[in-house]
Amino acid sequence: MAKDKQEGGEQPEIDLGRLGDFIGFRLRRIQNHLSRNFAARNADLNLRSGLFSSLAIIAANPGISQNLLSREVGLDKSATVQIVDDLEGRGWAERRRSSTDRRFYELVITEGGRQALAQLFANLEETERDVTSDLSDEERTLLLGLLDRIYQSRFRG
Repeated sequence: MAKDKQEGGEQPEIDLGRLGDFIGFRLRRIQNHLSRNFAARNADLNLRSGLFSSLAIIAANPGISQNLLSREVGLDKSATVQIVDDLEGRGWAERRRSSTDRRFYELVITEGGRQALAQLFANLEETERDVTSDLSDEERTLLLGLLDRIYQSRFRG
């Protein structure tokens, strides 16, 4: 069994056992760190899970439907409705009747949402820089490409 600290205060390496063979464990371990640090940087905003990514996708895709937003963020439709309600309540996004089909709503970001998003992205850049500082630009690009490739081939559509 590994001790909590070695002499000199360094953290010991531990054997991950079979967990070390799985991408999911390795991704989740990093995601947990990223999520904690991002939440701490944005504690004053009291962000619910999925709010930031939803706002970013709305900004990048003006007029997106709630259904498409739900699919892309990976949340069920009822959770997406709550997130959009929250975004509207904060004045960061609006639902507008579709100009092509009045049965549907389109989602658009507001000016307040753009300002909030700029700060959130600045905080995210700091958070990720902390985690990826040991990677070269080429390694970071490769990592992002591999993750996108897995997502596109297995989870999209």
